[in-house]
Amino acid sequence: MVVLNPGPIEVGGIRLKNHLILAAGILGSTGASLARILRYGAGGVVTKSIGPAPMVGHPGPCLVVLEDGIINAMGLPNPSAAFMEELNVLQGEPVIASIFGGTPEEFRTVAGWFTGRVSGIELNLSCPHAEGYGAAIGSNPDLVEECTRAVASPGVPTWVKLTPNVTDITEIGLAAERGGADAIVAINTLKAMRISTSLRRPVLGNRYGGLSGRAIFPVAVRCVYDLYEACSIPIIGCGGVSTADNVIEMMMAGASAVEIGSAVIHDTRIFASIAGDLYSSDGLDAREVVGCAHV
Repeated sequence: MVVLNPGPIEVGGIRLKNHLILAAGILGSTGASLARILRYGAGGVVTKSIGPAPMVGHPGPCLVVLEDGIINAMGLPNPSAAFMEELNVLQGEPVIASIFGGTPEEFRTVAGWFTGRVSGIELNLSCPHAEGYGAAIGSNPDLVEECTRAVASPGVPTWVKLTPNVTDITEIGLAAERGGADAIVAINTLKAMRISTSLRRPVLGNRYGGLSGRAIFPVAVRCVYDLYEACSIPIIGCGGVSTADNVIEMMMAGASAVEIGSAVIHDTRIFASIAGDLYSSDGLDAREVVGCAHV
């Protein structure tokens, strides 16, 4: 397997300890849990998505565990501005704040809370199960551009997380780039649901959810590949990454770094485990690997 030279990297204006980042929504609700994931070997961490007002989320059940994936319909529960207290134990660490809003103005407001407190901002324009937020905005190129510009214009490093639930993801990636994004994150979850045949009703309290985990890895690779062909800003691959070889495959498709989410549920120390296989003192410079599958 291809291995990389270890060491800090910079992607989309943010300096990371390595190429492995905790994805939003997984152990990102408290400063203590984020700090623990950093101790366990993550190169950076993304917080739970924070919005302009507190939300309790969808009624349960909110999670369905499958053989090779997870369907969730959390509904963006978050404490809003009260979350800022959690950052006190993370000073100087590579923390990216995931934020959401219903308008460019709301995105600008929430981003302002975090400016100077975190390394950068990740716009959640991709959650498929929160009405009026996430993919409801992220499927419209004009809104993506406006929301991105609202956050990026003050100069804070800005990443935009894209939804795969569109006809052409490159159109959305280019809109984020026009809005001033420093990087794009691909992808968030795929629309999905399960039905209980014994109860004759959807399993999730919200009926619909988003599929993550190993099942969506090939979809994520294709999205990263297409975005690399179309866009000129860095790409962070996300979706089903669970091994060092997955990381290399994502990078060959065009990712400069990766986010890991669902795999953490099974092993909170997965970052150290992957890093042990991914890095070697005689490994390749990552620049030799990123995008090498494009011919």
